[in-house]
Amino acid sequence: MDAVQQTARSAGDAALAGLASGPAGLSAAEVRRRQAEFGPNRVEAARREPLWLALLREFSHFFALILWLAAGLAFVAERFEPGAGMAELGAAIVGVIVVNGAFSFWQAFRAGQAIDALRLLLPQRVKVRRDGATVEVEAGELVPGDVVLLVEGDKVPADCRLVESWGLRVNLATLTGESLPKARRAAEGEGGDPLQARNLLLAGSLVVAGECCAVVYATGMHTEFGRIAHLAQTAGDAESPLQKEIRHVSRVVALLALGLGVLFFAIGMAIGLPFWANFMFAIGIIVANVPEGLLPTVTLALAMATQRMVRRQALVRHLPAVETLGNATVILTDKTGTLTQNRMSVRELVAAGRHQLAAARWPRGGDLHLRAVARFCHSLKFVAGEAAGDPMEIALWRFAGEVPALGERSGEIPFDAERRRMTVTTRGDDGAGFVWTKGAPESVLPLCASWDDGGVSRPLDDAARAMFRRAHEDMAERGLRVLALAWKRQDAAGGEIEAGLALSGLVGLEDPLRPDVHDAVTRCHEAGVRVLMITGDHPQTAVAVAREVGIVRSASPVVLTGDMLRGMRPAALQLALDAPEVVFARVSAEQKMQVVQALQRKGDIVAVTGDGVNDAPALKTADIGIAMGLSGTDVAREAADIVLLDDHFATIVNAIEEGRAVFDNIRKFLTYILTSNIPELLPYLAFVIFGIPLPLTVIQILAVDLGTDMLPALALGVEPPGPDVMRRPPRPRGERLLTWPLLARAYLFLGPFEALGALAAYFCVLLAGSWNYGDMLAAGDPLYRQATTACLAGIVLAQMANLFVCRHPAEPAWRFPLTGNRLLLAGLATELVLLLAIIHTAWGQRLFGTAPLPAEAWAVALPFALLLLVAEEGRKAWCRRRCRPA
Repeated sequence: MDAVQQTARSAGDAALAGLASGPAGLSAAEVRRRQAEFGPNRVEAARREPLWLALLREFSHFFALILWLAAGLAFVAERFEPGAGMAELGAAIVGVIVVNGAFSFWQAFRAGQAIDALRLLLPQRVKVRRDGATVEVEAGELVPGDVVLLVEGDKVPADCRLVESWGLRVNLATLTGESLPKARRAAEGEGGDPLQARNLLLAGSLVVAGECCAVVYATGMHTEFGRIAHLAQTAGDAESPLQKEIRHVSRVVALLALGLGVLFFAIGMAIGLPFWANFMFAIGIIVANVPEGLLPTVTLALAMATQRMVRRQALVRHLPAVETLGNATVILTDKTGTLTQNRMSVRELVAAGRHQLAAARWPRGGDLHLRAVARFCHSLKFVAGEAAGDPMEIALWRFAGEVPALGERSGEIPFDAERRRMTVTTRGDDGAGFVWTKGAPESVLPLCASWDDGGVSRPLDDAARAMFRRAHEDMAERGLRVLALAWKRQDAAGGEIEAGLALSGLVGLEDPLRPDVHDAVTRCHEAGVRVLMITGDHPQTAVAVAREVGIVRSASPVVLTGDMLRGMRPAALQLALDAPEVVFARVSAEQKMQVVQALQRKGDIVAVTGDGVNDAPALKTADIGIAMGLSGTDVAREAADIVLLDDHFATIVNAIEEGRAVFDNIRKFLTYILTSNIPELLPYLAFVIFGIPLPLTVIQILAVDLGTDMLPALALGVEPPGPDVMRRPPRPRGERLLTWPLLARAYLFLGPFEALGALAAYFCVLLAGSWNYGDMLAAGDPLYRQATTACLAGIVLAQMANLFVCRHPAEPAWRFPLTGNRLLLAGLATELVLLLAIIHTAWGQRLFGTAPLPAEAWAVALPFALLLLVAEEGRKAWCRRRCRPA
């Protein structure tokens, strides 16, 4: 046993002793004692809010409380003034609250299930030594001090300290984001970061080559895996900008409605209205100004947008994420598995004195030994003829293809982090032996005495070394992983195996980019969306890939590593993010989350992509988390808001386009819904001020808000993205959904036209029925029912015209064909059918207090609807001319 092995064995014995264990493992009694002390080896779920309390919360937010108040007032009014339709009003409002609350609760319940996916990453069973025997146990039964046996293909069940290892390499991609496997060996502890310690194995990582014996030192939530899981649990779900805006709109509109209701109740009492008539009047004011259909319409519009996004390969897990992504100002993207395919391949080679692409023909003469090194020097396993193991070795093995038989493997010096190379020996039936070596150029070249020049052996002099050094630097600067391949005939007399090698050449391996990534990044730049790379890989590789995809365009981007971030104050990090191009490399899970928070403090709306366990905290902290659906871990998918079903970065751009259209569409149907508030409110003002019979009943207001308006508003919510959506910058974070121009258009321009038409139809019917000013008609009077029906019809017809003009705030309606949005035609047809059903069916007349209309009432209401259409198109034309540059 050499000195290195002896040192490693001593270190392993010390690790066992430190955990009061030994080579034979723990006894059954000691295992039971430690299980009681340390608990099961599993990721524990954080304490969650009781389901009943979460459900109650969905029915007690501010907008819901206003609606509860309106419903309660309606039921009280029905108690003291039966037959006025107030009970139906109260029931309808309660129905709105229940539908919204139940849907929101279901979404929140699903979002809380992310922690379950963390448990799936731990192996179910593991081989362990106990009482001197090797047994297989559930991974959850492991305790500190257990001695586990791991081989290629195993997932590490807990944090372990190596006792013995043989050619061990571990893939840490799900924990650190690094694409290349790392060598691990039993040696003295190095201290510092456990993710970098070469004598430790961490829970959730994968053994890709070799085998080992290790002692468990941390289980469950005490592992690095558990620590990251805790971050994912405690990060919480950030409220989306759309959710904040809907909350703001709801509060503003609800307070306005409540304030107006109280004000006009006071006015009614002052002018001597009967109490219950005045009370009904106040409820009508509140109901007329609260857009009851706003929340369900927003929810349904977002849901339908998610269906469109599924067809574009983006699965939305949380509905508000649709619009949030459209408003993103920064995309913080991982490299491995997001921009790249996480699949190594040979791209370039330097052989026979020339540099060429791997796809080109192999150099004549010297190809045999180059291919032989790539084919034989590996530690792969083969199942049904398919190679399994290190992706880099698989790439070399496939690249080499078939080579002549040069003997059977007779020995191996495994890859070691210190040596940075691997050597395999073969010997044929004729006794001829060969040595095949691959590794880092700086490790292999010093062992070489010659190089192959197309079948001719030449001395590896200073000029030749300089040539290969320049080739190495050139490929490394472009992000390729460079390996040197060398060989020699084995001297029968023995001697140093790796001395006097012949250099066959250099190969450059790449992790291929995903299709269309460069175009997708370009479209992000055009849309004003900043793209930053954040990865656990080497800075040089990160910059090279960022440059290749177009994230980096300048000669000197700012590169921030994890070591640099550890010494940075939050303010310094925010200032560093002011640089036009920033690349983050060698970052940890906490640091990725810190970068997200720094960007958010700068006012950015941050979208984060990722596929590993290490990405979960950042995915939850970000305004929008995007996970890979094919290559990503369950943890990443469950922590994310959006999952890319095809793992293409380009799909993000399509999702941004859809998200931007959602916000535009919400404004469109918000304009549409608020417009009808004016013709619903003015009849109540006329009732109080002019002493006329109430032109519109409360239940008829609900017929508009929750009946005829619902599907047309939804049709506006699914308008396709306009051609200019991706050619304008993101909406500023502080921009409100409800703006003064929107309110002015709805309340001061479109609304008055609707009110004028509705009241004209109302008075037309009254005057045709010989009504005299000052006469107060009973609620059941046929003339009164017919007049209120005319007012209702006038509002609905005007809303049908309003639907066309609301499709765009500036462009004319005829530029948007009806075939571009089939739901629009369905909305118009449904609106007309519902109106006719309310007017001409027995149940409609009984429920809404309506009566059939004479032809002259329709003849009065229809021209006013057309007047609204002409007036609004005229306003748009005037605005376009005014805004047109000279």
